[in-house]
Amino acid sequence: MRLSGKIIALAAGALLAPAWALAGDFAQVRPIGFSTDGAIFAYEEFGIQDGSGSAYSNIYFIDTAKDSYLSGTPIRVQAPENDSSLRRVRAEAAAKANPLVARYSLNDNPGQIVALNPYSEVGPAPDTIRYYEFASEPRFGQPYTLKLTETEAPVPDTCKGLIERSVGFQLAFTEKAGEVVNETVYRDDRLPQSRGCPTGYRISGMVTYQGGAQPIHVALVMLLRFGFEGLDGRWLAVPLKP
Repeated sequence: MRLSGKIIALAAGALLAPAWALAGDFAQVRPIGFSTDGAIFAYEEFGIQDGSGSAYSNIYFIDTAKDSYLSGTPIRVQAPENDSSLRRVRAEAAAKANPLVARYSLNDNPGQIVALNPYSEVGPAPDTIRYYEFASEPRFGQPYTLKLTETEAPVPDTCKGLIERSVGFQLAFTEKAGEVVNETVYRDDRLPQSRGCPTGYRISGMVTYQGGAQPIHVALVMLLRFGFEGLDGRWLAVPLKP
């Protein structure tokens, strides 16, 4: 087949393919837990990379006071191209992470997922999440509301020609324990290179922990970024002390 014929065939195949076959990949997330004093929080994101079709698992260990990664982390494992063995890749990442998980007793203190608003959910606003600090019946305490606002940011040099605009984000409590407030608790001062080419964000979940000296709320933020076959979704965790 001549080159022109191959191009026509590929184009026809793309038109006939289901929409999900050409979509970017959205990682799944699994909170691992907190250290007993709440100083460390860890979580895993994992999935199948678009384009290469390879499985990946990233495990993040966050210092909740400094909002920074522990030295030597994140732990990242990615399979070769077209190797979609999530079980093997996740097991390898877990094995590498186990010494830190054990050192900080993270499996003993899972915390609670108190709100979840994934990208696929229809209805809730993508920029706001309202939740109670922990699950109970009857309800105990008063709710919190956290709002995400996107902020303008320069397009990274490596992203020029790929995206028209780049964005960071900030987080603000508009309600704390039932009281109306306006308290900014996080704002990007720069865009880390690890974010790739960001085009948007969604506040997608909250994890809380009450075992330390003061409660810790971790905002799970979905990062949308330019990918090989469309927008990709990755998870950012922002520790807050309301």
